[in-house]
Amino acid sequence: MAKCAICGKAPVFGRSIQHKHGGGWARRAPKTNRMFKPNIQKTTLTLEGGVTAQIKACTRCIHTLQKAR
Repeated sequence: MAKCAICGKAPVFGRSIQHKHGGGWARRAPKTNRMFKPNIQKTTLTLEGGVTAQIKACTRCIHTLQKAR
């Protein structure tokens, strides 16, 4: 699975709930497993010494790196 090279953000698992089947205990809303995937993109990063490297980073880290420049 994709993982951010900077912060280490990776997919996490959770559950989806269908809200149309609400009500009492006998008619509980069905729950299904699902995966929350981070938005991983390939980006070129300039390191110290003018060396460029291509890494996979989440969009939050890319945004933060652009603001730091």
